Amino acid sequence: MVTVRLARAGNKKRPFYHIVVADKQKPRDGRFIEQLGYYDPARPIAEAKVDHDRLAYWTGVGAKLSERVAKVVRDHKKHLGAAPSGAAEA
Repeated sequence: MVTVRLARAGNKKRPFYHIVVADKQKPRDGRFIEQLGYYDPARPIAEAKVDHDRLAYWTGVGAKLSERVAKVVRDHKKHLGAAPSGAAEA
């Protein structure tokens, strides 16, 4: 089974995560199929990078999202939708 999950990177006590598609039986930081983005919990969620097109493809072919990835994607989409249009209000 294929899953979309977080792979930990970064220093000790300063985690940084890659959003990856991997076989469920592989280790957390082991071999993966494709990297879909990254997430830094110390930064605002708007600075995360998620390839929503590839994520839609992988979920379409049966990949399951981990709970944490689902939350990151949901919050990231919410932030993208709430982005200001660039027009200044007077």
